[in-house]
Amino acid sequence: MTQHRIYRMSFARIYPLLVAKAERKGRTKAEVDQVIHWLTGYDQGALASQLAKNSDYETFFVQAPALNPARFGIKGIVCGVRVEEIAEPVMREIRYLDKLIDELARGKAIDKILLRRP
Repeated sequence: MTQHRIYRMSFARIYPLLVAKAERKGRTKAEVDQVIHWLTGYDQGALASQLAKNSDYETFFVQAPALNPARFGIKGIVCGVRVEEIAEPVMREIRYLDKLIDELARGKAIDKILLRRP
């Protein structure tokens, strides 16, 4: 099976794009970090370490310390695909993060974004 190009992209390259998307809509970098912490279990130091190591997107998710079990409650469409129907585990994690950042950028309250039920 061919691996998606996004798997090899540096998370350090993608992270500022996620922050910029949120900030354009009046949200903050701290809120983006909070979403990432909730989803992956990375604390601020570990997140900074992943950024400094220039880890690729796949490694970022594979090495996540504690993927939140409530992430399975994330539903909806990202890039024209239902996230809950994505079969590839890494791609599903990537799209979960995309969906959460989309909701943040749309103005949804952070508490509602992070209160998911499996």
